[in-house]
Amino acid sequence: MNKYCTTKRLLLSALCLFTFLSLSSQPGWTREAAKAVFTLKTFAPDGTLLGSSNGFFISETGYAVSTYTPFVGASRAVVIDAQGKELQVEAMLGANELYDVAKFRVAGRKLTALRVSATNAVVGQTAWVLPYSLKKPAPIVGSVSKAETFQDSYAYYTIGAALPENAVGCPLLNEQGEVIGIMQPSAQQGDVQSYALSAAFAADMKISGLSLNDAALRKTSIKMALPDQKDDALLMMFMASSTLDSLSYATVVEDFIHQFPHAEEGYVNRAQLKANGLDFAAAARDMQQAISVSETKDNAHFAYARMIYQKEVFQSQVPYPDWTLDLAASEAEAAYAQNPLPTYRQLLAQIWFAQQKYDEALGVYKQLTTSDLRGAELFYETARCYEQKGDTLEMLALLDSAVACYSKPYLKEAAPYLWARGTARMNAGKYRLAVQDMNEYEKLMSASGLTADFYYIREQAEMGGRQFQQALDDIHRATRLAPGEAVYFAEQASVESRVGMYDEAILSARECIRLAPDYSDGYLLLGVALCQKGQKAEGLPQLQKARELGNAQADALIQKFQ
Repeated sequence: MNKYCTTKRLLLSALCLFTFLSLSSQPGWTREAAKAVFTLKTFAPDGTLLGSSNGFFISETGYAVSTYTPFVGASRAVVIDAQGKELQVEAMLGANELYDVAKFRVAGRKLTALRVSATNAVVGQTAWVLPYSLKKPAPIVGSVSKAETFQDSYAYYTIGAALPENAVGCPLLNEQGEVIGIMQPSAQQGDVQSYALSAAFAADMKISGLSLNDAALRKTSIKMALPDQKDDALLMMFMASSTLDSLSYATVVEDFIHQFPHAEEGYVNRAQLKANGLDFAAAARDMQQAISVSETKDNAHFAYARMIYQKEVFQSQVPYPDWTLDLAASEAEAAYAQNPLPTYRQLLAQIWFAQQKYDEALGVYKQLTTSDLRGAELFYETARCYEQKGDTLEMLALLDSAVACYSKPYLKEAAPYLWARGTARMNAGKYRLAVQDMNEYEKLMSASGLTADFYYIREQAEMGGRQFQQALDDIHRATRLAPGEAVYFAEQASVESRVGMYDEAILSARECIRLAPDYSDGYLLLGVALCQKGQKAEGLPQLQKARELGNAQADALIQKFQ
């Protein structure tokens, strides 16, 4: 007889022995406990069966545990209980890849559940494995031969009994009918021992606000449950906004509203999703609900004011008459009336700025300079008011204050204020100072990838400051980064002509014409370069073409070179 047959016979004998023992001494709790055991089936996104296992309920409200492996790659899962009823898996409550265990919630309620033992089993203690069955339950009895402690309080059991493969995921129970373990796969084929992980370990797994980063949970497409505590759920919702796709994030928001119907944050987040989708009427309804359920009201009013403001400033082309900047201002004032926070006044000033009420906005900004908001952003926003009022000196002084909030070597946070001061200095004719700011900006932003537009703008400042070689280098960078932009080639031709590089200017102007045949500057600059090179017979027709296209400079240049 071969080795395989011998092993098979021994296993069958062992199973018969344990079945005999179970039938002769079946505990009284068996029939009721069997109702808590189920089979699990998971499905791939295309609907095909992905995996299966067993498991059991640990609460009447649908909390259950099983093995983790079937969930990997799954988009849907169901359990089939001891009565043959199919229940959908709603959400994951925890997973551990190392110990191959998962905790989840199903859609059923008032289910038969097993009570998890508060104490670990000891070596020599009798234990029963309760397989899944649609018929009369047949528990298999054995004894604990080893109990190894891990993570200080949990046990990993070795059971002196060989079990069938379909026992994986089934409960291991003590004499009182309390579940002490969840059965694990055997270490190798033909193993005459069985293994179980502490049921308490599986039951104690919890979703936290950071669970979106959990590697095991990310391997399944079945959604995670929200944490039980509101603060943790808020953290998860916040993380979901930047880590999940829009549909999955919307699901998290809906779950939050369902779980915390009296929390304003869920309605605010859903309103923002609706506003992003241009459904402003639905967003307005959610914001009214947020204000209604809010205990303090101020944050909800503030969120509504900011939402309206952003829509009116950045999406004004999309009509929604019910939302106006006047309503945004009213909501900001309502927030401040409930709780006088400087942030609420700052938003009001921003709204007034958008309404071109520069004096009113300035009055608020000046008040805020004595608040905790005093800093670069406040100086910058105040500078913009003076810019609109035409006070260049005051604007530049405030931009100096904004940059002065940072010290060299500058951090990246200083970049927008350096750029704002640089462009303001350029517009004020302070070209070399402008170039200094733009150089600092380049140092901070080079790793992020600077655009052709940056080099084009800095080139103009460099030309104003008569830094011709730097200007030439920058306009060359711009045309390399945006080889399809005719304006950059026109500027390149202008700079090259300015420094006497007429052959290069001719090539740049011809490329400009090729890219934009109706752009008059290309013909103008080609004509100038040709005439400056002494080729007036070729250059004057190009200037005449520029005149035909409406270029205002063409007549004066034709007279100059004739």
